[in-house]
Amino acid sequence: MKRREFLLAAAGAAALPALSFSGRLFAAPPSSPRFLFVFLRGGYDCNNLLVPYSSDFYYESRPTIAIAKPDPNNPNTTIALDGNWGLNPVLRDSIYPLWQKKQVAFIPFAGTDDLSRSHFETQDSIERGEPLTQGGNFRSGFMARLSGTLTGVPAIAFTNSLPLSFQGASKDIPNISLKGDTKAHFDERQSAILAGMYKNTSLASAAADGLSLRSTVSMDLQNEMVAASRGAPNASGFAQETQRIATLMRDQYRIGFVDVGGWDTHVNQGNITGGLANNLRNLGQGLAAYAAALGSEWDNTTVVVVSEFGRTFRENGDHGTDHGHGTVHWVLGGKVNGGRIAGEQMAVNQQNLLQNRDYQVLNNYRDVYSGLLGRIWGLNGNQLQSIFPQAKPRDLHLV
Repeated sequence: MKRREFLLAAAGAAALPALSFSGRLFAAPPSSPRFLFVFLRGGYDCNNLLVPYSSDFYYESRPTIAIAKPDPNNPNTTIALDGNWGLNPVLRDSIYPLWQKKQVAFIPFAGTDDLSRSHFETQDSIERGEPLTQGGNFRSGFMARLSGTLTGVPAIAFTNSLPLSFQGASKDIPNISLKGDTKAHFDERQSAILAGMYKNTSLASAAADGLSLRSTVSMDLQNEMVAASRGAPNASGFAQETQRIATLMRDQYRIGFVDVGGWDTHVNQGNITGGLANNLRNLGQGLAAYAAALGSEWDNTTVVVVSEFGRTFRENGDHGTDHGHGTVHWVLGGKVNGGRIAGEQMAVNQQNLLQNRDYQVLNNYRDVYSGLLGRIWGLNGNQLQSIFPQAKPRDLHLV
């Protein structure tokens, strides 16, 4: 690699299909399980993703934002998945084909024990993965503990800064945003990791110059999101990002984290148009692009999509929804036991709402993902307890 080429690579890595130097210095590990955690920051409205179209209460509660019942002659209506649940039609060309291949499952009534309905508290609770009774250790994330439990399973965060999920790892975990933001830059920690890769090589000087150039050109990150998103950009351009992520996850890494902001829809939420629909469409396109870019390795991949909580079941006076509790999680992958609605469920009616406002949590995420990770990597009970302390692993046979 010529010096000028390396400088350009270091200065513009976020705009490239992948880090151009990733495949040059590292041999790809043998084929093994891949796990990508996608965090939707802001609390997305699951009721307009997985539509409970058999519930009259749904339509009574959402006079302006409900999605119409399935009609095979109308492409703008709910796509029926079974006799009770349907999919937002903006996902017809992305997620629905994966559903038809039985490569995606949805888990309604999912979430945490946290009833604060606070973005920050609940996001932190999920990323820590510890019981609420264990106090506030904000230096230990469940993905860091997962990484420490496994051997020879490299991890990475596709974020501008290391998320709480990966805090407290016993080994250094790199992070870099691949969102195509021209203002994205490597922070000091990232720069040290990257520079260390080239120490005592002929590219050491070029690496230092390239990182310095990138820092000079891009001193400040663009503040794209409201506070609820914690700086995570919205889903626009997510398909390009996931193709870049796929390159690194296919060739080098096996555990990944990425977050997507923009899901706090208090006003003018819409149904098949508007901010939520646009985010869902972009998210779906990104996940489908990720599956396609992985090729045959999609069969070795599991993706989970979570959010800190759901939204109120009823729409508010501003044609939006407010902070809720239970939500819908997604599980995708080439060998996922999909094409089904998984986990414990209940009828969608007023009597079953939590505090007469939102979904209950019947499928605690710590229990569900403890069972899932156990199946992916064959982890024993003690290992799972180290990742999710005091969890009661639930095997939903998702893989």
